[in-house]
Amino acid sequence: MGFWESFLNWLRSLFFKQEMELSLIGLQNAGKTSLVNVIATGGYSEDMIPTVGFNMRKVMKGNVTIKLWDLGGQPRFRSMWERYCRAVSAIVYVVDAADHENLSNSRGELHDLLSKPSLSGIPLLVLGNKIDKPEALSKADLTQEMELKSITDREVCCFMISCKSATNIDVVIDWLVKHSKSKN
Repeated sequence: MGFWESFLNWLRSLFFKQEMELSLIGLQNAGKTSLVNVIATGGYSEDMIPTVGFNMRKVMKGNVTIKLWDLGGQPRFRSMWERYCRAVSAIVYVVDAADHENLSNSRGELHDLLSKPSLSGIPLLVLGNKIDKPEALSKADLTQEMELKSITDREVCCFMISCKSATNIDVVIDWLVKHSKSKN
């Protein structure tokens, strides 16, 4: 990045504040709360308790304020996913890439959610979590299993991550920051 570009970015940051709102969804035990904690603090804990309902957390990354809605993944909370996804900058769908038994259920929940007219056009970021486990799928296999290529009404991006080892968390944050909205 050249001097002038850096200078202009700094100047813009004085006048523009970037904000974004995200909903983190996915089946229970996919790693949504762990992802929030890693993004917010850089810390990871093995002993996470399941999210009951939802949690909201605000995180600053550079000049971007990210409001994260961490939604419970148990079946009884899935009916509220749509409500918390309506006005967001992006939907972040977390998948346990090492849990082969629940992939079809996860795919069904994702496609059911995306079929809602109120969510049309909202960018989708799919994160295959737990790639530190030997049985984790590759990105190509996860893309195929989740039928991501069939989603054509919005931008779709997929990254493979590990909250435990913080693998690719920086790439996720970069993607999120690029999708933030300017507020002056």
